[in-house]
Amino acid sequence: MTELDAIDHSILSELQIDARIPNVTLANTVGLSPSACSRRVDALEKSGVVRGYHARLSSRALGHPIIVIVYITLEGQSVSQLAAFEDAVKECPNVLVCYLMSGTSDYLLRVAARDVADYERIHKEWLSAMPGVARMTTSFALREVINRPSVDVRINAGVVRT
Repeated sequence: MTELDAIDHSILSELQIDARIPNVTLANTVGLSPSACSRRVDALEKSGVVRGYHARLSSRALGHPIIVIVYITLEGQSVSQLAAFEDAVKECPNVLVCYLMSGTSDYLLRVAARDVADYERIHKEWLSAMPGVARMTTSFALREVINRPSVDVRINAGVVRT
């Protein structure tokens, strides 16, 4: 699927609001028959536009209210050094997100912790023990202002003013 039309954008917008919406309700909302809507959703999934469905859990409610942003610089940036770090970071259960970055740091991590002492444990047992870590810069998030799962699809459709 290379080009999304207005109906695709409507389907995606509705799925972002409620991924558990019944197909019949979705079809009525976007103006399609249930079978045509189901085919569209299948095509969006097969093309990789819809990568999956999941529940967004609250780290705070699950006992990890502290969110830490960690910038990591490696000793080098060879393919093997990057791969070794990436393999190791995937094993740390407290790392929620890891991005390979351009600029002064090699990686940006979002880490969930129970409290400052728990982050110290994560830092010592996991992060500083990862291969090739030369420097870490840590910032504690004070408050979450916005956390979108993705860009509003209506922007691409010209519906939302940017």
